[in-house]
Amino acid sequence: MAIVKNLPLIPAERALKVISGRWKVFALYYLFDEPRRLSELCRLIPDVSQKMLVQSLREMEEHGLVSRQVHAEVPARVVYTATALGMSLRPIVQSLCDWGKRHADELDAVTA
Repeated sequence: MAIVKNLPLIPAERALKVISGRWKVFALYYLFDEPRRLSELCRLIPDVSQKMLVQSLREMEEHGLVSRQVHAEVPARVVYTATALGMSLRPIVQSLCDWGKRHADELDAVTA
């Protein structure tokens, strides 16, 4: 687990490091509702490449936010699920969404 060893010791910085990256919050947001296959996540997040999404999911798996289950089928079916630790980020992600909307609304009001 090389990634975990490289995480900052300051708690706020550590939290931001774990969820930073363009696609991690998107993936978590959709995994809060239900387990999803990679193809589902790619459809829900149309701007992400499969390579970048897989990289983000693997990093979150190493940080304990997401679990990956491979079903022995042909072709193999891989399902991603938010872990309990990942689910604990739900209110934080919701707060970030709420703040982002307020920020956009306030900037629109200033520039109008």
